[in-house]
Amino acid sequence: MLRLTWVQPEDLVGHELRQARLDGRDASAVAARWRAAGGGEAPPRAGASDRPASPGLRVLAEELLDELARLPGPLADAEPTDLDRIRALCPDWPPPRPGLSVSVSPSRLEAAWLGRAVGCLLGKPVEKLPLTGIRLLGRAAGNWPPTRYFTARGVPRDLLAAYPWNRRSAPTSLAENIDGMPEDDDLNYPLLGLKLLQRHGRDFETADVARVWLDELPAGRTFTAERLALRNLLTGLEPPDTARHRNPFREWIGALIRADVHGWTNPGDPAAAAGQAHRDATLTHTAVGVHAAMFAAAVIATAATGTHDVHACLRSGLAVVPPGSRLAGAVCHAVRLADAHADFDTVVDELHAVHSPAHHWVHAVPNTALIAAALTHADGDFTGSVARVVSGGWDTDSNGATVGSVAGLLAGSPAALPAHWTAPLKNRLATSVGDFDGTGFDTLAHLTHREATRPCPSPPPLAPSPLP
Repeated sequence: MLRLTWVQPEDLVGHELRQARLDGRDASAVAARWRAAGGGEAPPRAGASDRPASPGLRVLAEELLDELARLPGPLADAEPTDLDRIRALCPDWPPPRPGLSVSVSPSRLEAAWLGRAVGCLLGKPVEKLPLTGIRLLGRAAGNWPPTRYFTARGVPRDLLAAYPWNRRSAPTSLAENIDGMPEDDDLNYPLLGLKLLQRHGRDFETADVARVWLDELPAGRTFTAERLALRNLLTGLEPPDTARHRNPFREWIGALIRADVHGWTNPGDPAAAAGQAHRDATLTHTAVGVHAAMFAAAVIATAATGTHDVHACLRSGLAVVPPGSRLAGAVCHAVRLADAHADFDTVVDELHAVHSPAHHWVHAVPNTALIAAALTHADGDFTGSVARVVSGGWDTDSNGATVGSVAGLLAGSPAALPAHWTAPLKNRLATSVGDFDGTGFDTLAHLTHREATRPCPSPPPLAPSPLP
């Protein structure tokens, strides 16, 4: 029997109960009804069982998901999803810069694409492993912090049995197995973003994102919020309801991993980059899930100018995030920790102590905080940045990809990236998106540069603030 994960109502209730605790909704009555009916409050492990739920439990799950959606959210005013309301809350929102003469070279963009692939590939074999396991595996191979790709060579068998590599990724992402860049959603989404811009330009709408996904994105290559948004599209819902309807993953990391192309194509204009990322993100995400994508896009847009100041890039990212939001608080805390401690493992331990008890390991808040901490602590150095963020656990391949993109831009060219990282990629990546399979990173850089230099209509004037 085929039992699809991430979409069954009975699998979603536990995740929505956890989300309610994070955004301050009182879900105690719903949780009690769910437990009394035999439902589990703890989110189930994906794929844990192929047995379908009883019809009664599934019907109840659907009812409770809708009831949870109606609960008032006390954080809604501090964490809006609407772009005009976000801008109204950001006192340092960057001014619009139509016609700005800053450009980004194909060489710098190639370093960004390569950096994204390197960071992703470094994190792939240890994705989903606990922090203790990642550290033990790296140390056993004499590779801690990980200044090269993970390997099973020399690692004791009992340790490999206790902390097995990610089963899908190990055959293509351990050092001894790498032969080009294997397919990964962290590279598929930038490719979809590039196709989006080729078809619709930088003034695309969220509905255009949906059309590209329906045309080009295999459902089996989607997870969590993205899979649910596709399900919602196919049932007739339209954005932004695609992000909201029975989607407990709407604050996870999926929108953030789609943000790079929006930063790459708006060098020096973090406001425009954040606006593009917002229109992309609201297909699948809300609140801090959207803010994380805007943060990443603004950081990357600033890094694309040729600056070497990663701290200025991070400040640009914070300028487009509501300062009273959970995301802004987590990022600021992470930066302070990185400034205060010479040992990055200490930074990671403190971040896990704060975030791991409450958050799923794919949630946007802890992962964005870790990204900011790694870039701060390494001062933007390429190897130092990707090594630190992957060493911090949680969503290792996604975090490695975002940090690699930023640090690649800061490095400035493919030649500035150490060859032991880039040579195994063999200038090609695998993908099921469109006609990009086997494409080289140099070609992707030129295609991205074409979109970055395509004339774009001037942005509309800022709408009056809806807030007093």
